[in-house]
Amino acid sequence: MKVFISWSGSRSQAVAELMNDWIKCVLQASNPWISTRGIDKGSIWFSEISDQLKDTAAGIVCLTQENKDKPWILFETGALAKGLNTNRVCTFLIDLEPKDIEDPLAQFNHTTADSDSMWGLISSLNAGLDVNRLSDKVLRQVFDTYWPQFDSGFKQILEDFPVKASVAPRTDKSILSEILNNTRVLSNRIRELESRNEKLDPVLRSKYTNSNMNFPGYVKNVTRWRKDGITESACIQRLAEVGVGEQEIIEIMNSVSIAELL
Repeated sequence: MKVFISWSGSRSQAVAELMNDWIKCVLQASNPWISTRGIDKGSIWFSEISDQLKDTAAGIVCLTQENKDKPWILFETGALAKGLNTNRVCTFLIDLEPKDIEDPLAQFNHTTADSDSMWGLISSLNAGLDVNRLSDKVLRQVFDTYWPQFDSGFKQILEDFPVKASVAPRTDKSILSEILNNTRVLSNRIRELESRNEKLDPVLRSKYTNSNMNFPGYVKNVTRWRKDGITESACIQRLAEVGVGEQEIIEIMNSVSIAELL
């Protein structure tokens, strides 16, 4: 599984390189990739990075006060998000808090440099390994072994690469505007879901009702699988294996992205 690590600026680059080495130690079956090490001399960097993004299974965007609004960070994050149904993208907040992040980056899951948050990140990546996935017990042992290495390395980077410029905090107006916008988007998505359910063929609705798991149950399960890192194709295969029909699967998968916001 390829993990694309995005960075911009010296502090972000140092953390990206630390993350690259650390993930490989914890999950040896993974394949972290960052441009500082992955591009051969003489390669056209834009084309090379675009090619690498095509088969990326997960993305980590290393954010700092200085780069959170930089075009390059937004470009790579946007390229990762284009495959959001199959790719997992998260931001790693180096010297920021979630409240400091504005859209579009605010839409992604945020990871911070503490043990609990990093455990959530590594668990998500492990879930995407499929046959090479580590058991929770083994993963916990490996994580606990290598966590001090990451923790000390991260703290050293903060000392070695001090913040060059102070960034003004977000205004209350900006935060309230974002909340209002997200609320409107969520309301529209909920109405869309309700409309789809109302238009669902009565015969198809009957099939869901009479099955061992009704339509909302399927949506809930698939939503959980996706959050656990199961690919869309694997979810479809699971549904087919328990006898869910093709049209039913289409309706379920169409509803999952909306259900994740509820």
